[in-house]
Amino acid sequence: MRPYNEKISIYHGMASTIALNFSNNFFPIFAITILGATNYQVGLISSLPPLMALLMTIPAAILLNRASTQKKLVAMSVLLARLMFLLIVLVVYLPSDSFQSWAFLGIIAFISVPNTIANVGWQTLISGMIDESRRGQFFSDRNRLLTLVGLISTLLIGILMKDATESIIAYQILFALAFGFGLLEVFFLLKQEEDVVETSGEQVRKKWMDWSIFKYSSYVWFLAAALLFNFGWQMAWGLFNIYNVRIAGATIFWISMFSVGSMLMQFLTFPLWKKWADKYSNMQVFIWAAIGMATTPFLTVLSTNLYYLTLIQTTSGFFLSGTVLLLFNLLLEQSPERYRTYCITTYNVLLAFVAFIAPQVGIWSLNLIGMNLSMYISSGLRLLGAGAFLYVFLLNQRSSQSKKEKHA
Repeated sequence: MRPYNEKISIYHGMASTIALNFSNNFFPIFAITILGATNYQVGLISSLPPLMALLMTIPAAILLNRASTQKKLVAMSVLLARLMFLLIVLVVYLPSDSFQSWAFLGIIAFISVPNTIANVGWQTLISGMIDESRRGQFFSDRNRLLTLVGLISTLLIGILMKDATESIIAYQILFALAFGFGLLEVFFLLKQEEDVVETSGEQVRKKWMDWSIFKYSSYVWFLAAALLFNFGWQMAWGLFNIYNVRIAGATIFWISMFSVGSMLMQFLTFPLWKKWADKYSNMQVFIWAAIGMATTPFLTVLSTNLYYLTLIQTTSGFFLSGTVLLLFNLLLEQSPERYRTYCITTYNVLLAFVAFIAPQVGIWSLNLIGMNLSMYISSGLRLLGAGAFLYVFLLNQRSSQSKKEKHA
C-alpha cells in the first residue's frame, strides 16, 4: 500500500469514526428517551441494519465486481448514508410518538442499503491495497489511532451533553455534526489513489458467486465458528441498551463514559494483541479474546451501579480490541486469495443473517425468561464460539502437520 494511501485511509477512518460515534452510539437512548420506543423497537435498532445488509450484500458485490474503480461507488454510498442523518434530525416533527419511532426505524433500515455497498467495497478495496506482510501492523496502528479519536470525541459529547439527555435540540445538533463529518469521509475516500481495472466483456460477466470457495475446508470451518461466536455476541446488543437505559438508568453522560472506558482500553491494548498474534497466531490469540468476550454479559447483570458498569465496559474493551483486530485478519487469512471477494461477500451475507436474527432472539428471550438468564445464555454461546475456534485451530494444526509429513 502506498504511503499516501495509508495516510488518506487513516484520515478517512478518523472522519468515519467521529460520524458514527456522534450517531450510532446515541441512537438507542434517543429512541428510548425522545421517541418513546418499546423494547421490541429497541431490538430492531440492532436487527434492521443487518437484515438490509443481508438483502444488499450480493447486489453490492455484483456492482463492485463490475466497477473499473471502486472508490467512487463507495464514496457515493457513504454520502447517501450520511444524508439520512438529516432526516433523523427532522423525525421529531412528525405528528405522533408512535409514528416518529417507526419512521426512525425506517430511516435506520434504509441507511443500511448504501452502508452495505460501502462496507463490502471498503473491505475489498483496503485488502487489495495492503500487502499481507503489512496487514497486521497497519490495522493495529490504524485501529489504535481511530480508537483514540473516538474516545476523545465521545468524551466531549458526554461532558457537553451531560444534562441534555431529554433535550431534542441536543440530539439534533449531534446528528447534524455527524452529517458534517460524513462529508469529510466522502472527501477523503475520493482522495485515495486506486488503480483502474480494465473491464473486458469476460470481466463484466463475472459470476455473482463462486461456490468453489466451499471446497476450502479451512475457510468453511472458520465461517462456522465465526457465525456461532457472532450469534452469541450480537444476541446481547439490544439487551445491553435496554439494561443500561431502562434498568440501570444511564444518561447520555454515562453512555458516553461506557464508550470512553471501552475505547481507552482498546487504545492501550491493540499493540498487545498485535504482538501476541505475531508471536503465536491470529487464530490462537483470538480464542483468548473470545473467551474474555464471553464474560461481559454475565458480569454486566451483577449490578446496576453505573460506576461498576463503567468498569465492566472498560475491561470488556480489552477483549473487544482483540476481537476487532483479529477477526477481520482471520477472514482475510482464511480466504483463498483468488476468491477473496467471494469469501468476503459470503461472510458478510451470513453474518448479516445472524446479526438480524440474534438481537431478536435476545429480545424474545428477555420477554420469556428475563434479563439475567438471557445474558447468561449470551455468555454461554460466546464461550461455545471460542471452543469452535479452538477446534478450527487444532484442525489447521493437524492439516499442516500432515502436509509436512507428506513432504518429508
